[in-house]
Amino acid sequence: MNRLFFLLLGFGLTVIGFVYIISYLNLLTIGYNFIEYVNFISRRLECMYAPVGIIIIVLSIMLPGGKLYELHL
Repeated sequence: MNRLFFLLLGFGLTVIGFVYIISYLNLLTIGYNFIEYVNFISRRLECMYAPVGIIIIVLSIMLPGGKLYELHL
C-alpha cells in the first residue's frame, strides 16, 4: 500500500512540475533564449516538482518491497 501511495504521489508531483515547465515555455515567445529559459525554470520551486516526482516514482518501483510474494505454506 505504501508503494502505491508513493507511486501516485510521484506521479502527481511530476504532472504538476511538467505543467509549470510547459506553461513557462511562453517565455520563449517574449524574447528569452533557451539558456535563459532553462536558467529560469531551474530556479523555480514548482518546476522542481518534476524531477522530485520522477525520483519518487523510480524509487517506489525499484526498491525491494516486503514479503508480498513469499509463499505461506
